[in-house]
Amino acid sequence: REKVVPVPLHPTTLRWVPDPDFDLHYHLRHVRLPEGSTVQDLLDWARTEAAGGFDAARPLWEFTLVEGVGAEGHAAFVMKAHHVVTDGIGAVQLAAHLFDFEAAPPGHRRTARPPMSAVSRNDLLRDVLLHDVEGMVDFTRQQVRSALPRMLHAVRHPQQAVTEVVETAVSVARFLAPTSTPKSQVMVGRMMSSNFRTLELPVAHLHGAAHAAGGRLNDGFLAGITAGLQKYHQFHGTEIHELRVAMPVSQRGADDPAGGNHVTVTRFVVPVDEATVAERIRDLHAVVEGVRNERAMDHTEAMAGFLNLMPKGVIGTMLKGVDFLASNVPGVPMPMWLEGVPVLRFFPFGPTAGSALNVTLMSYDGTCCIGVNMDAAAVSDPDVMLECLRAGFAEVCDLAA
Repeated sequence: REKVVPVPLHPTTLRWVPDPDFDLHYHLRHVRLPEGSTVQDLLDWARTEAAGGFDAARPLWEFTLVEGVGAEGHAAFVMKAHHVVTDGIGAVQLAAHLFDFEAAPPGHRRTARPPMSAVSRNDLLRDVLLHDVEGMVDFTRQQVRSALPRMLHAVRHPQQAVTEVVETAVSVARFLAPTSTPKSQVMVGRMMSSNFRTLELPVAHLHGAAHAAGGRLNDGFLAGITAGLQKYHQFHGTEIHELRVAMPVSQRGADDPAGGNHVTVTRFVVPVDEATVAERIRDLHAVVEGVRNERAMDHTEAMAGFLNLMPKGVIGTMLKGVDFLASNVPGVPMPMWLEGVPVLRFFPFGPTAGSALNVTLMSYDGTCCIGVNMDAAAVSDPDVMLECLRAGFAEVCDLAA
């Protein structure tokens, strides 16, 4: 029931305020697809809806119940939300409030909501200035508290201290460096249109394959993508050795509330042409662990503040040379129901954000639900890409056997 507004005299800062004109009928919708519609027709409808922007004067979410899917008469609950509303993990937390964990849950008693009070421009400015002052005080307190240990460390180990400063500076520079050219010579076009496709496979198979090679499920996920992308390039008569990926890393703490965006997007190059699946998983595991241990990861809030002051084009340049985005979201491990109807699958779709495709995995009740969002110019043959990705994941999962 809240919308985002800019703060006067503080143009780079946005704040949530109650929407006095909130209209639930605008945000919660109901449509029926034409008779004979397939799951792919549903995905085509969803990608068209996803391409549309949000009304900035309203809360940044729209949910639609879509009926008439497939010969069985299934339905889909399509949830579209801006990333400022929630990240992937936050969406899973919010699902607990939208869905039931039993087929016939006890009746819920609705409680009256307190009236929403208006927020003036002066209130917004005061709150932001107070937040900035509190942030500066906290930062100064932390710096003073850690200054003496750092000074003693520098005196006792001057060479190590200098090395740490240099390594941190290099790490931050690498984190913020613009990349204008993708590694792929095949997935080069970019446009506003996209195509949605889905994949699914057992969590146990992907986890087992990753574990067999000494990796984690996320390493197996990346291995399936890179194996598929290698096959896609080979289909187009090109050998590819490495690609650049953007991957969200969750910064969400145990005390953070549900919803909100608590991710840092990292960019790094991954190998694509390993000889075996086990080598692919091991090499990807080493690369990802190296990224997670980058010194820049300790300074993400400061870097975010710096980027907020930059023109929008700067952030766009940082993502321009990314070949693909990959996101692995731990989902709900048990079945869910919506108004007594079982939820069969839970497919996520993330924005391409300047890349050729976004591949997002969300586990649900033992199944890896993988949503693939492909830029229509970068990937003009989405069904070929889907089959290449399917073959890549099958190759990885065979290791579990």
